[in-house]
Amino acid sequence: MSFRQRLAHQIDRPVTRNIIMAVILFNAVILGLETSTVVMQQAGGLILLLDAICLAIFVAELVAKLVALGPRFFRSGWNIFDFVIIGVSLVPAGQGFAVLRALRILRLLRVISVAPTLRRVVEGFISALPGMGSVFLLMGVIFYIASVMATKLFSQSFPEWFGSLGGSAYSLFQIMTLESWSMGIVRPVMEIHPEAWMFFVPFILITTFAVVNLVVGLIVNSMQDAHAQESVAATEDYRDAVLRRLQAIETKLDRQG
Repeated sequence: MSFRQRLAHQIDRPVTRNIIMAVILFNAVILGLETSTVVMQQAGGLILLLDAICLAIFVAELVAKLVALGPRFFRSGWNIFDFVIIGVSLVPAGQGFAVLRALRILRLLRVISVAPTLRRVVEGFISALPGMGSVFLLMGVIFYIASVMATKLFSQSFPEWFGSLGGSAYSLFQIMTLESWSMGIVRPVMEIHPEAWMFFVPFILITTFAVVNLVVGLIVNSMQDAHAQESVAATEDYRDAVLRRLQAIETKLDRQG
């Protein structure tokens, strides 16, 4: 076994993965503590030292993977994700890029790769993106039409809400989310424009109860498909393992006979 193979074997060991995951979680806590002024005043030096140690471990892990896998390293989406995040973390803070170093907290997303339920959610979401794109396009068309209409109808009476196309779109987005839509926007508008309900009620029915539920339905269906595919793959793996064991038993019996 070559050095690369031994190194790759060590990286793939469950113990190594668990240690790296523990460091990721610990680093997430450290980055959270860095946002506290009181904690930084009392133990700022220790916090920064622990943060540097975590970053050194991440860099060592990345280098080990690059050496062990070579060009195959960039065939994994998670490896590329780690490469980008660690690269951003290494940007010197004194060059105006300090805000980018906060992106190290995104490494916490690696817990998705070891949690089957979270992985299933992400796979379902990703597979639903093409269908969601069509729904979002439809939503954009509806919002544009409604924003133009609302601006023309209510801009003179309520310029703070519907004085421009962007302002109307934002107000309609608030209405779609049902956040203070009735007493906050619609009823004040209806005091001056009693017929305004004929505009707002269909808009809510179309966007909130129809289009948004289409997005939810797409995600749920994709998650179910991902779960079904994972179950089929697990069944096939179990079947292959049983067949290999039976073949080994048959071979052993043949030798004894």
